[in-house]
Parts: sequence; structure tokens; C-alpha cells
Amino acid sequence: MRKHNRTFYKVILISLYFINISFGESVARLIKSEGVVYLKRMGMQTYSEVAQVGASINNGDAIKVGDYGFAALIFIDDRSVVKVKPNSQFEIMDTKNTRSVNIEFGTILNKIEKENRTKTFRVVSPVSVASVKGTEFAAMINPSGVDQFIGKEGLFDVFNSVSGQTVSVGPGQKALSGSTGSLMQAPASPNEYPQDPELELEVEERKKPSERDESKKIENDNQQKEVETNDSEIKNKTDQINDSTINNEVDSNDSPKTDDAPSAPKKPFGMGLGIGSATIDGTLYNQLALRPEINLSGIGIGLDLVVYMDDEGNIRQDEWDFDDNPDLIYDKILYIRYGEKSSPIWAKYGSIENMTLGQGGLMKGYSNMMEFPTVRRVGINTGFNIGSIGGEVFLSNIKDFSRGGTIFGLRAQYKISDNLPITIGLNYISDANMFSAMKDKDGDSFPDVFDDFPTDSTLWNDTDGDGWADPGHGLSVPDSLIDIDADGDNIVDTIDDSVMIKARPFSINDNKASVSAWSFDVSYPVLTSKMLSLTVYTEFNSLMFPEVSTIGESSDTLFYRPERSGSGITLPGIRSKLFGLLDLSLEYRSVQGSFVPQFFDQAYDLNRVLSVSQGTSTTIKTKDMSIFEDYDNKASSSGVYGSANMSILNLLNFNASYASMKADTLEFNSFNSVLTLNTDNIPKLSVATAFYRRNNDKDPFDFKNPSANTVMGYRVGYEMSEGVSLIWEYSEFYRDNGSGELEPVRQTKVETAFSF
Repeated sequence: MRKHNRTFYKVILISLYFINISFGESVARLIKSEGVVYLKRMGMQTYSEVAQVGASINNGDAIKVGDYGFAALIFIDDRSVVKVKPNSQFEIMDTKNTRSVNIEFGTILNKIEKENRTKTFRVVSPVSVASVKGTEFAAMINPSGVDQFIGKEGLFDVFNSVSGQTVSVGPGQKALSGSTGSLMQAPASPNEYPQDPELELEVEERKKPSERDESKKIENDNQQKEVETNDSEIKNKTDQINDSTINNEVDSNDSPKTDDAPSAPKKPFGMGLGIGSATIDGTLYNQLALRPEINLSGIGIGLDLVVYMDDEGNIRQDEWDFDDNPDLIYDKILYIRYGEKSSPIWAKYGSIENMTLGQGGLMKGYSNMMEFPTVRRVGINTGFNIGSIGGEVFLSNIKDFSRGGTIFGLRAQYKISDNLPITIGLNYISDANMFSAMKDKDGDSFPDVFDDFPTDSTLWNDTDGDGWADPGHGLSVPDSLIDIDADGDNIVDTIDDSVMIKARPFSINDNKASVSAWSFDVSYPVLTSKMLSLTVYTEFNSLMFPEVSTIGESSDTLFYRPERSGSGITLPGIRSKLFGLLDLSLEYRSVQGSFVPQFFDQAYDLNRVLSVSQGTSTTIKTKDMSIFEDYDNKASSSGVYGSANMSILNLLNFNASYASMKADTLEFNSFNSVLTLNTDNIPKLSVATAFYRRNNDKDPFDFKNPSANTVMGYRVGYEMSEGVSLIWEYSEFYRDNGSGELEPVRQTKVETAFSF
């Protein structure tokens, strides 16, 4: 027994020895140290060692630079240099595959060499991770929870550990990452790049002592005002839009701007190239895509120039036939944007994703890109922020105006004061014609599901299915195209006493089903700190579905929807963030009548209108008809909603939400989840994310029996070489196959993406 114990102790001692060697290994040396600079060796509790030039920086050591100082260190293996500005604190951590600068706050200037580099260099904050393999960039970490990264040379990626979003940053660009999960890329003006601390020191030393103190006092006052402004803006944004964008006016530079400051290059032009395949309308095409991105004076433009080729080398003309469809020019514009959602005035045209109004009781996470590239929607989102007043307008697809209307959203909000930061908001949403979601390739107003000739706008009915049109299509159709035996009974119609043919199909022009909604919300931030933030809110929501009744030529009812309405209240709602790692929210919801929370969700365009086939007949249902089909309009229900977003050891980000609403006989449950893998420590893997959503079903966890509300998919990227990745995207939802049964609709896209 003692022998076994001795062996066990030896193993423990040897393990501790090698761990000590690993963490005690010298990775860098201090080459500059001016003013107040301290070291905290690994295992120590305080910054007790005064930093000296030439000091060895070991794995696990931490550096702190005070108000009057700066430091610079060089890594031993690849000669990369990090310069540290005043009021900064960070720790060096080395692993087999990564080198991390874990910064708590402050500003660092990084010049990372490509030669002799065997590890990915990362700057890690409580909110963000910037990953590079060779570039020059600055990182500014504000204690308020706003991170800013500015590129000077080369490319690097910024990952927001709260939302799981990633953006790429090039020369003359910046990324702003917020503790609410917001992440955006924007142009950086030349004077935004922080000044080299060595130049600052030379200028400061030429001043008189009294001038130095006064300059420092002014600078500190400006910094304090800056942080207070950022905190206020972030609170406003959290109450206004969940997980959208962050303030692009954040400026955490530690010194006044001077002409000596290093300037970033001019505004960039980026080019993305995609080569792969895509499935459109059930057909597999080879794809060649050019996606240029232009940023000029605060205006960003993204284009999507795609050519699809079939297996015979024929180019699909649907995307380039401008003569027949001039509106196709809009599809080439992926987005045009000006400013950000916290700017005084901002606007975006094109793709709209993760759209939320108010506290999300009516609309949360809406996207007009769910069927892209099969369906290309063109949205508009614009608004303003003037003092304590803010407003926002949203249109999901301007191309739907010619088809009866689109989804429209409006929000107005008012914050009482900074001392009493209660925010009051009012929201309005309408869908002028839910039928505009139905596909109509030839634009003849007859949806494809009812059109026997979906690619010919002059023909629509073929009763016997022989490929020849029924009579009754108008004088513009020659007799040579008309079926002489329309009902297929082998008797020529001219001598047939009884010709039974289809009635005129359902037309979008003759039928409109609308929905309107409004909500009122109040929110108040109870606690705001680095360790814990807590916001309480309440929201009242209302949905209204007017009656729709359409009578056909033979006095038959083509479509009928009864009048419905309902309301819901959230009281209370609580949203909290713990230690910058875990986001939690909890709501108690009470519902009266025909109402479900988040009616306008991410998959709204997929189930806006559903078609159900039984035998030879096809029935269409709007979303409310599908949800409330067996529901008493006077019934009431109540339940809870909860969500959690957590980063696990900076390796995995998991976001999930669950809602359960119960009435006497009915139950509506919803489950949404997103799983994102941090690929920084995984060689050759550039991106990995998966999602599953199923709303307003009895059992959203019945994975073996999906419903029309089920949406799932994933995105995986394999890095073949620097700047070249193979991207595989897959999504799946379910629709009626014409026989009354659901079948999966799968969309797959494989492309090789190049970053220039």
C-alpha cells in the first residue's frame, strides 16, 4: 500500500513540476518602462513588483500601467511587440496553439509578426476576442463594456462572446463590440488610431511640470465624460433594441489627438469571392459570387453579384433578366447603410437580420433573409436618436408593395433623464397583406401553388393536366394554345354538353389578409456594474386580425378567416448579466384571447401563409389560422419565458430560450437554441454554428415529428489556407407536399470563400 502511495505522490509532484515549468516559462521581455508600471507574477495576489527594463515576462504574469506611464514588451520567439498605454491592465497566457493577452481594461498597440509565428495571437476581454496571425492593430477596452478594435495593417477577426457574432476587420476599419452582444464593423477615420505612447511621452517631457499636470487633468476629465456617455448610450440601446448594434461614436483613446499620431490607411475596399453550389427551387446549381464591400465617409455598400450555372453549363437567367424585370437590380444590392443604430441618424437598405422592437413581445429576432438566395427581400430600417427621444421605422420587403403590402414596424421611445433613466416605448407593427408571402414567379397575381403555368403570366388553369390551357384566359391567348378537351373526358368541348373545369384561381390582387399589432413598454436599469447588471421591465401587447371573406365567381367561398384579437402582458420582466459571462432573462406572461408572444419571429416569412393539400384541393391558412385554429378567442392563458446565454470556458457559446403558455385545454410551447463553437483553438476550422427553432407547438422537443414551425440548420467553415475557407451552409424547414403530409425543404450552399 505504501508503495502505491509513493508512486501516486511521485506522479503528483512530477505533474506539478511540469505545470510550473509551463506557466513559468519566459515568453517576453520588457523593453520599455516609464512611470508607474507594476508586475504581478503568476500565483501572486497583488502587483507588488516594480517593472524594470529587461525584466522577463513569464507565462501567466500580469502587467499594470498607471495614470502616468507606459510600457512595451517584445515576445521572444517571433519578435512581436505590444505597447501599453496608461490606465491598462492585462495578463499573458500561452498555450500550445494560442497566445492570449487577457486585458481587463486599457489600450494596447500590437504589431504582430508573421514570420516565425506558430500560434494564433489573441486579445481577450470580458466581452470580445480578437484573433490574428500577423497584423498591426489597436485594442481599446473600456470598463463600461464597450470594446473597440482598429486595424492598421493586415486582417483580423473580432468575436463577441455574448452573441457569438464575428466580424472581420481590415486596414482603416474598426470593430465595436458591446456587453449586450452587439457587434459591428465600420470605417475608422485616421485620427481614431491611438497615438504611440512613446511619442506622447516625448511631447509631455517638453512641457513645464505645471502644464503636464493640467494636460493630464483635462485628459482624465474627458475620459470620465466619455465613459459616462458610453454607459448612458448603452443603457438606451439595451432598452431600445436587443442584440443589434452599438455606438460607433465610442472613443476610448487615452490622449488628445495630435498631428503626430500614426494615421490609418484610407477607407477600404473589400472583395469576397465565393465558388461553390446552391440549391434553388429544388435544382442544384454551381455558383460563382463576387461580394464587394465599399466603405466611404460613413456609408457602407455591400453587393451580391452571383451567377448560377446548371450541370450543362447554362447560366440561370432569372437573376439577370433586367429587360423583363428591372427590379432585379435591387437584388444585386446586399445592403446600403449609413451610421449605426445609436447614431443621431442612421439607415440601412437591403438585408435585415435580428430585428427586435421594444422588449420583443411582438417582434423578436425577425430576419428577411430566411429564404435567401431563393427569395431575395429588400428591406429598409432607419431611425434617429436626438437627446432623450428616439425613433425607428422598419419595412421588411419593399418589393411586396406591388403585391398588396409588406411588414411595417414603428417605434418611438423617450427616456425621462439620466438621473431617472426610465425608458418608455410605443411600438406598432402591421402586415398589410400576408398573402404577399406566397410565391408567384410569373407575377400574374396567381400564387404558384394554384397556378398550373407558374412561369407563364398569360396562362393559369389546366384542369386535366395535359399541358394545354383551359379556355377563359382572355383574347391575348391564341386558340392554338387552348385545350379543345379541357376537362379530359375525351369529348371535344364544342360538342360536350357538360364541361367541368376549374374556377379562376385564388388571386393576390383580389384577396387581402392583414394583421396589426401595437405594444407599450417601460424599462428601468436597477443595477449597472461590471459584476452585475439588472433591468426590470413590463410590456403590454395587442394583436388584431380582421375578418376576411372572399366569394368566387360561382358564389363559392374561396377564403374565409374569422375576426380575432388578443392581448398579452409581461409583468414582471427581468434581464440580468452576471460577471460578464452569463445573460439571463425571465418573464411572467399573461394572455387573453388570440395572442402569442413574438408573433413576428425569425421564421415569420416561412409560416406567414401555409398551404395544405388534401386530394385535388388546396387550402391556404395564414399564420394566425394555423395557430388559433382550435383556440377560443375568449380564452386566457399564462406562463413563463426564460432565456440564457453563456460562454463556456471561451470554447463554446450556448444561447437558448424556452416559453410555455397554458390554457384550459391548449398549450403553446416554444424552444430556440443557437450553439457556436469558438474555433480559435481548433486548427483549420474557421466557423462552426448550429441552430434549432420551433415556436408555438405543443411539444417543441418532439424531434422525430417536426412541424411547419420547425427550422434548423448549421454553418461550418474549413480553412484551407490563410484567407481561403470552404463554407458549408445548410437549413431545413417543413411544408405540405401536396398530399397533406409535411416534407422537408432543404437549402444547401457550398462555397469557397476568399478574403482579399
